[in-house]
Amino acid sequence: MNRRNVLLLRILFFLFALNSFSLFLYFIHHHSSPSAPPPPPPSSSLHLNPHTYLTPFNQTHSSKPWPILPSYLPWSQTPTSAPRRSCEAYFGNGFTRRHDLLRARGGAGWFRCWHSETLRSSVCEGGRLRMVPERIDMAAGGEALAAVIGRREEEELPAFGNGAFEVDGGEEGAVDREFLVDREFLDRFVPRGEITTHTMRDLIGKIRIVGGEGFECDEWIEEPTLLVTRFEYANLFHTVTDWYSAYVSSRVTDLPNRPHLVFVDGHCMAPLEETWKALFSSLRYAKNFSGSVCFRHAILSPLGYETALFKGLTEDIDCYGAPAQELWQKPDDHKTARLSEFGEMIRAAFGLPLNIHRSGKPLFGHNVLFVRREDYLAHPRHGGKVESRLSNEQEVFESLKSWSSSYKGCKINLVNGLFAHMSMKDQVRAIQDASVIIGAHGAGLTHIVSALPKTVILEIISSQFRRPHFAYIARWKGLEYHAINLAGSHAEPGTVINNLVEIMRSLGC
Repeated sequence: MNRRNVLLLRILFFLFALNSFSLFLYFIHHHSSPSAPPPPPPSSSLHLNPHTYLTPFNQTHSSKPWPILPSYLPWSQTPTSAPRRSCEAYFGNGFTRRHDLLRARGGAGWFRCWHSETLRSSVCEGGRLRMVPERIDMAAGGEALAAVIGRREEEELPAFGNGAFEVDGGEEGAVDREFLVDREFLDRFVPRGEITTHTMRDLIGKIRIVGGEGFECDEWIEEPTLLVTRFEYANLFHTVTDWYSAYVSSRVTDLPNRPHLVFVDGHCMAPLEETWKALFSSLRYAKNFSGSVCFRHAILSPLGYETALFKGLTEDIDCYGAPAQELWQKPDDHKTARLSEFGEMIRAAFGLPLNIHRSGKPLFGHNVLFVRREDYLAHPRHGGKVESRLSNEQEVFESLKSWSSSYKGCKINLVNGLFAHMSMKDQVRAIQDASVIIGAHGAGLTHIVSALPKTVILEIISSQFRRPHFAYIARWKGLEYHAINLAGSHAEPGTVINNLVEIMRSLGC
């Protein structure tokens, strides 16, 4: 046999051996018992980068990978690296105080919380956690809006009975208490604060520890799963705070891929679900499960009310947006790239390009996006009429059309941002493509979290809505921001145009 044939046989033998080994791993991987012990939780002294985390145990459904984000900075923080009033403590990983409530032993469950003294909230996670939907009093959720018109909000928010969630305590008698936490723990680490109905606090307070053979499940979910309760789920600003909380929870707990999602609420379907589905790996409603469901790894996301995006409306958060590359080389407690990272995450979730740099005069002109308010049916208790923030919006828009079509400095494309009748992907794309974003104060402007660097914001603010939402978001993003404060709700078109002329000149146009 010549040397070439010997080499060929060796290659074939190697491929056969490799294939056999792969098949062995496949059968071991896919035929593991659902009751097999979970992998040990990540060590408190080692946080792995989500891009290099190991494959989750017994993965049976596909999970979306994390996209490569230009503004990404590592989320692994030591307790001393995020001072309490720092931007990282507010917008990044300030959840550094760890509390183990139940440690994994002998294949039993585990539960712990990561507390942020800055936000006064906790990200909690557990293994071998069982949900019993019949012990949660709320509507089914996920219905078509037209089918539930008039339904009360009280029917949609969850009321948890004892044992609505249970954690596997191992052998009978191994744990000497019935409930996972007491009132003292809740008051210290999941405080009610200004929130009348704090669903995550109530959920944690009702978790029972079940030992012995009492821990049985009708369905197992093997992949990491976020449990989220939404409140004002049809309002974009409040929903963005929920998106951000869910994203932060995913990063703080070092999840290997984008987690799956379970809504622990009874709200009907809404257009904003399009983004939830894009951001995460899958979506289900708690009441849509036919029996008890067990999670190999569940993460309880804090309420959107507890994020810096919401707390910044009443607290003085001294933070300014900066490029991630700058902060990588020179960390600064008063600068953050976290909102830019989050905005890139939203754009990446919809498959929009990330490596876009706006400089000089664009080839096809500058897009000026006018975010409009229009009537639409938002939720079961909504009459379909939006509150007017700019009484002569149509007049202003028509004046801008005339001005933009005859502007001599450069080509201007005025974009009619009728967001209520656009898909979420198209809304995000319009934000990304805009050099200037203009609009009356309203939830639609929250989309500026996805705006590119160097985008300019011009907000028209009526006397009844002098609120700092978008000025703060622009500052935390590092965007140039201007405001026109009205005496009432009527804007002089000439004043709006004069402001835009100055902005276009600043853009070299």
